[in-house]
Amino acid sequence: MTETILDISRLISRIRYSTPSGVDRVEMAYARGLLALHGERLDFAAVHPAGPYGRLSRPAALAYLDELERRWSCEEDSPRQRSLPSVLPLLATLLPRRGGGAKGAVYVQASPHHLTNPAKVRRILEREQARFLCLVHDLIPIEFPEYARPSGAALHRRRIETVAAHADAVIVNSAATGRSLQPWLDRAGRRVAVHVALLGTERLAPGEPSVQSDDRPYFVCLGTIEPRKNHLLLLHLWRHLAETLPAHAVPRLIIIGRRGWENEQVIDMLERCPALEGHVEELGGCPDARLAGLLRGARALLMPSFAEGYGMPVAEALSVGTPVLCSDLPALRETGQEAPDYLGPLDGPGWKAMIMDHAARGPAHAAQMQRMPRWQAPTWDDHVAIVAGAIAQLKARI
Repeated sequence: MTETILDISRLISRIRYSTPSGVDRVEMAYARGLLALHGERLDFAAVHPAGPYGRLSRPAALAYLDELERRWSCEEDSPRQRSLPSVLPLLATLLPRRGGGAKGAVYVQASPHHLTNPAKVRRILEREQARFLCLVHDLIPIEFPEYARPSGAALHRRRIETVAAHADAVIVNSAATGRSLQPWLDRAGRRVAVHVALLGTERLAPGEPSVQSDDRPYFVCLGTIEPRKNHLLLLHLWRHLAETLPAHAVPRLIIIGRRGWENEQVIDMLERCPALEGHVEELGGCPDARLAGLLRGARALLMPSFAEGYGMPVAEALSVGTPVLCSDLPALRETGQEAPDYLGPLDGPGWKAMIMDHAARGPAHAAQMQRMPRWQAPTWDDHVAIVAGAIAQLKARI
């Protein structure tokens, strides 16, 4: 008998891509974790890109998950998207079958996919006769609309309203996200259990640390290029270093992440600022093996964000012994604990001083290396255990 239905709509919608986003990795971790926990009692379902919702063929779903992980581990992000004709045969194997399940299952969704359509969510829950457990990643587009796409705040408000109206329990990836969500649940007038479960730390591929050809130390900034990530602070800082230091004394900066939205100034600097040439490198797509080597060899990870719901890059860097310089945000402190050096996202002089200290392996670098062994990595096993507990509580109410 099916106990749990996991929606993998997000992963299927990414069928043309070679490299994953953070949300993609989370949905994959749910798939692997719940599969290990529930085995044959787990069913996969999805809203297919062609439109219909339904349960998926188990062999087809498992083969697709394997294919995605293979791509993520070894493929460069070129071309950025596969052609539609090339993925149609695979899409055909993932067409869902109609029909609902017997009453008593819990429907789990780990991504915001189709939450902007409350009527569709309601129909899914009615067809499945299931309780709804949903993961909420953040409320940043609502709380900081200036960092979102022009329509981002309205769309995310609709997602959160759908969660507040229909979820029977919610997983949040940090206590900070839980505090942001609670007023929405209160306004809906529903008693919804909220479970805090930090996202697991991704296991990076094995490999040797990367070394630059000129032996200069380098720093990594990891994440989609979008306004709230504050890439501009780093680019202006690197331009200043390039204009005031000998070329051999300027550390390298490697920016890893897709180009997002509302980022014209950042793109202009990356493409047209002569001072950054030879000092700043942009990697739009990076296979897991190369990413692991770059993180291991970096002098530090840089994350000067204005807002975060969690801090997966922080955990990834600390997990391989790489120091972290990041913004002093509640969600990042939950992730990094006492290990990173925390700075204000507008403190240019502070970032400059700390970057140059770490480049030279100065006192701040040495102090962080001494703190790092006390850091405890959040694990997916712990996260999935909390999810399993939430599922058990929902089943007890049926």
